[in-house]
Parts: sequence; structure tokens; C-alpha cells
Amino acid sequence: MQIGRVIGDISATQKHPSHEGKTILLVQPLGLDGSATGNPVAAVDGVKAGVGDKVLLVYDGFAAFTTVGLKPSPIDTAVIGIIDRVELFSETGAPVGAAAAPQQKHKQKAR
Repeated sequence: MQIGRVIGDISATQKHPSHEGKTILLVQPLGLDGSATGNPVAAVDGVKAGVGDKVLLVYDGFAAFTTVGLKPSPIDTAVIGIIDRVELFSETGAPVGAAAAPQQKHKQKAR
């Protein structure tokens, strides 16, 4: 699995019959720090993602076509989730990066 960001969609005048009615998105793979890694990929959308959404990709053909609800099809990549947030933790279990900001704990007084 890979994190990515939807950067566009693809229109095709002709495509494999199994792809009829499916949206094909152009997705830029991302590293854990949010930077672009590699070239954008075409992926069948299984979750109604839109441009700008951070998504979860699968690159395995079987996982791709079963996740988007298709019978065996010529699909290599699919968008299988929309990511709300990513939290990274160090080996000690402490948050890393932006998630590492200390959280203030408020004590409630007993009444």
C-alpha cells in the first residue's frame, strides 16, 4: 500500500469493458513526509475520492480489482481509502514531527 494525493482524473473515449462506469484518477505517490515520490499513476477509484484528497493506494492487481468490486480485470492500481490523518511515532512510541507538539492536559476539579 502507498499514500498518494489525487492530482486529476482521466477521461478515456475507449476502455476495457470492465472499466465502464468507473472513475480513473491520476494520483501522485507520497512519502511519509508528504513529499512526492516517483511518477503519478492511474488508479481506479473505489471510494469516490476527489482532486486534492490524500488517499491509500494498492498496487496488487487482485487487491485492486476486488476492492473496487470488479471481477478479474486488467487493473494494477486502485484507490481504496481516503486518508483523514497520518500519525507517526518514534521507536519509543513518542509522536514524530507535527504530531510531536506537546498536548496540554487539563485537570478537572472534583465537585
